[in-house]
Amino acid sequence: MKHWYALQSKPHKEDFLWEQLCLRNVEVYYPRIRVDPVNPRSKKVKPYFSGYMFVNVDLEQIGVSSFEWIPGVIRMVSFGNEFVSIPDQLINAIRERVDIINSSRGDLYEKLKPGDVVVLRSGALAGYEAIFDSRLPNTERFPVLLRLLENQQFRVIVPATQISLVGQHQSRTR
Repeated sequence: MKHWYALQSKPHKEDFLWEQLCLRNVEVYYPRIRVDPVNPRSKKVKPYFSGYMFVNVDLEQIGVSSFEWIPGVIRMVSFGNEFVSIPDQLINAIRERVDIINSSRGDLYEKLKPGDVVVLRSGALAGYEAIFDSRLPNTERFPVLLRLLENQQFRVIVPATQISLVGQHQSRTR
C-alpha cells in the first residue's frame, strides 16, 4: 500500500533530485513558493522545506534501498530504524498552505506599493487597517505600519496571508 515518506536531498540539490524521481516515475511532492529576490538573476522559486520533499510509494514493494542509490538523495527520513509514513491529511494541509502563500504573495507583490492601505484579516490584530511599509525579500511576511494610539504608528511584521489591499494611502501635507 502506498504511503507518503520524506526524502532528504543533498544541499541545494532539490531540483535535481525532483527531476531524478520524475524520471523514475515516482510520485513526488516538492513544495515550492514564489519569492521576490533582491538579485533579479536569483531563483524566483524556492523550496518550502529546504532539503526535503515527499514521495508516495509502497516501501514493501520497491524497498528503501532503491532510494539510497538515486543521485541527490541523502536518506529517507526515519526515526530510529523505522520509516514513518506521513498522513495524507498532513500532505494535503501542506499543499493548501503552499497554494495560499503562492496565490496571496503573487497577487500582493504585484499590487502592493509603499503607502498602500491594507486590512489585517486574521490574527491578533484582525480588523485593523495598516499602511504597507516595504518588502522583505525571500519571506512570506510583510512589514506594515499600524496606527493604534493617538496617531502613533508601530511597525509590525505580519504574514502575507493575513492582509488584503484596501486602497492607496493619501499622504497629508500641511
